[in-house]
Amino acid sequence: MAADRQVARTASAVLDFEAMAEKLEIVRDIAAPPDVVYAAISDVTRMGEWSEECYACEWQVGFDRPIVGATFDGHNRNGTSEWTSQGTIIEADPGRSFAFECSMFDFHFSTWGYRIEPTETGCRVTEWSEDLRPESALEFSKKMSGVDDRAERNRQTMTGTLERLAAAVEG
Repeated sequence: MAADRQVARTASAVLDFEAMAEKLEIVRDIAAPPDVVYAAISDVTRMGEWSEECYACEWQVGFDRPIVGATFDGHNRNGTSEWTSQGTIIEADPGRSFAFECSMFDFHFSTWGYRIEPTETGCRVTEWSEDLRPESALEFSKKMSGVDDRAERNRQTMTGTLERLAAAVEG
């Protein structure tokens, strides 16, 4: 798995800018088994059920499940701003972790992931994101997405995502 992950990361590195590499993590305990949570998170076609910003995802041609190297399109919206990014799965460990890189125009601008740890009552889910945009891309990003403070926006949407995920899988 580690070799696949490295290949996936290396294959997507198109531009070499000094990125901000700002990492954010949100944690929530969910009263559902790790494999149930993983199945929901890793089915990217369901992302719109819990994400405030990514309203729909579909697998790109040739892929229909979460495996390392699989790609998908994520359709995002913030107010009147809409954009599509391409996701590449870099980690798919059932019941434990799921992660993907996001790119636009062959530029890898962020990495998103989930860690799942079993607990006595279900599992602890950590959603994390790493902002890899260089300073030179911030103004374009703000204009495109309508988001001035990406870290604060992600903090809010990630909290909401985990709340809706919990509601979907705990029932």
